[in-house]
Amino acid sequence: MRWPLALVAVLAIAAPARAQWLRYPTPGIPRDARGQANLSAPAPRAADGKPDLSGVWQLGTFCPPEGCVDYPIPREFGNFGASLQGGLPYQPWAAALVKERTALSGRDDPVAWCKPAGALRLLTFPPPRKLLQLPGLVVILSERDVTFRQIFTDGRPLPTDPEPSFNGYSTGRWVKDTLIVETIGLRDGLWIDRAGSPLTDAARITEKFRRVNVGRLAIEVTVDDPKAYTKPWTVTLNQTLMPDTDLLEYHCNDNEKDRAHLVGK
Repeated sequence: MRWPLALVAVLAIAAPARAQWLRYPTPGIPRDARGQANLSAPAPRAADGKPDLSGVWQLGTFCPPEGCVDYPIPREFGNFGASLQGGLPYQPWAAALVKERTALSGRDDPVAWCKPAGALRLLTFPPPRKLLQLPGLVVILSERDVTFRQIFTDGRPLPTDPEPSFNGYSTGRWVKDTLIVETIGLRDGLWIDRAGSPLTDAARITEKFRRVNVGRLAIEVTVDDPKAYTKPWTVTLNQTLMPDTDLLEYHCNDNEKDRAHLVGK
């Protein structure tokens, strides 16, 4: 398969850069006799007894800090509904828009112009993300463009009329061992994948974060956006822990010599 140049550039920038980061053992992870992280061990717990979601995570197959060759691109990065039978349930106008954007090889993709990717798309980007679980707050730091997202877990309600933003406004609550997050207040016109699947200001996103074990974090994402889709849809993103490493500073197109070719046809 031939990938759009913008996608190739993302991988070319991200993988070599990670080799520059010093390895440092992640504290609190069970290890075997060789000192390797035991990724199949039970999920760690925070001080309050809840599963600890903290860690550096990457969608799909683990790529070590020193980089990897032929890294398998997460399907959801190209199309968020790749795992859904029949694909995403687009409204007619949205289906036509995605067809047009695909034909243009993502020429108008906001991330190719260094705009924020938005909460959903950041979960599928090849560069990793770091979750920090704090009292009353979960923070998601993204290596791409050094962006952050806040999920308030202090019991506050969602605002009635939040200021529209790329990541929206998120609150979370624990139901047994699952963190359920509700997000509203998203900007109109976001892309959620490379295909250009749209998200509108009517969207409400529900995420269920569940740490299966040390090495795996399952995020079930449900999107209810009646403007863009004929019905709510759900996709599960399986994140893999990247132990003994951390995020790097990666700014969009920093020192990029091929900018003219990153925006499709």
